[in-house]
Amino acid sequence: MGPVRAFFVGSLAACVAVAHGGGALAQNFWPFGQPPAPATPQSGVPGPAGLLPPDADPAYSTPVDLDVKVDRARPTRREIADPTGEPAGTVTINTKLRKLYLSLGDGRAVEYGIGVGRQGFAWKGEAEIGRKAYWPGWTPPPEMLARSPELPAHLDGSLSNPLGARALYLFQDKKDTLFRIHGTNDPASIGHAVSSGCIRMLNVDVIDLYGRVAKGTKVVVL
Repeated sequence: MGPVRAFFVGSLAACVAVAHGGGALAQNFWPFGQPPAPATPQSGVPGPAGLLPPDADPAYSTPVDLDVKVDRARPTRREIADPTGEPAGTVTINTKLRKLYLSLGDGRAVEYGIGVGRQGFAWKGEAEIGRKAYWPGWTPPPEMLARSPELPAHLDGSLSNPLGARALYLFQDKKDTLFRIHGTNDPASIGHAVSSGCIRMLNVDVIDLYGRVAKGTKVVVL
């Protein structure tokens, strides 16, 4: 196991999750024009605007639409001059600044506020989005259950789920790093170093980002 892989497995094991869910956000949550049309829970073909729907799950059944119940926290996102120098479509995570950038091209980017791990991130490198999930379920890993036995063995996607409204699973060499970009049930944590390792976003922000990126998107962690 190489040092980068070992870091992810050792430091980010608390972020293991299983994905489920669905929905579409109300129009007034989208300051950058029309929201993308909701994708359906299937995989294999790009959805509207070339976006790839979430992975298929044979046990999936459409839940009650939770997006309309998402907290109305003011979005952190704003369009700015791109500070990353990355090509359009790249996601850049600056853990020191607690910002996530999606490069748009022509020198522009969307900036989002994020929450990061308690110890920060020492690793610098690249990954890609290997899986996307609506209202993901959460399965705490054995290490977390050992520390906190009161946690449930599994929690379905819901407003109280710590993974929030969407999750983007980061992979290296087709393998899950156990590192996720996801929503949160604790909006006050955004801007702080409080998570168990993953990148947290406001639900309204992660829904926006989810609609703009596809599987295979390059992610740079700084």
